[in-house]
Order: sequence, then C-alpha cells, then structure tokens
Amino acid sequence: MEGCIFTGEKVMAKPAKGKAKVKKTASGKKVSYGQAGKAKDGGPRVRPGTSKGDSYCARSLGIKKRLPKKKQNDPNTPNNLSRKRWKCKGAKSMKK
Repeated sequence: MEGCIFTGEKVMAKPAKGKAKVKKTASGKKVSYGQAGKAKDGGPRVRPGTSKGDSYCARSLGIKKRLPKKKQNDPNTPNNLSRKRWKCKGAKSMKK
C-alpha cells in the first residue's frame, strides 16, 4: 500500500509531504495538516501559549473568517485541526 505506515497489524495513513499529521474523517477522507519537522532549537514547532502561538492564532482566525459558515465550523478542515493543536481561542493561544 502506497502512502501508508505499517505499525503491527494496524495500517496508519501517511501525511502529505511537509505535513506533520493526518486525520481520517468519518467519511473516510484523509486530511493532512500542520508543519512537519522540529524548531531550530530542537523542540516542537507547536508551542501553545507563546507569542508565536498568538501570532498563528490571529493569522488563522483571518483565514477562518473568510470561509463560508459551513466550513468555519467544520472540525475536519486543516485550518481548524491546526487551531485545535495550537489551542486557539479566538486570536489567542492558550497554555492549557
């Protein structure tokens, strides 16, 4: 199977190039999202509750506002999946 990762008996979907994660929706569609790799200091790229997180949340809120209402509330859009990972509440990134 091309584009899959085998872990024991379970077959996991492989994210698209340059993407960190993949989610399989209820309809069976695979959605790749998030930036792959590590930060310069070797830590994770996603750090909720930081100024970098606040900047990301503000940018992604602008993207979200330009979408149709149906897509704004769809939890399976790449933007909404990434906002969840950054723990965005409006234009701010929350620590917990």
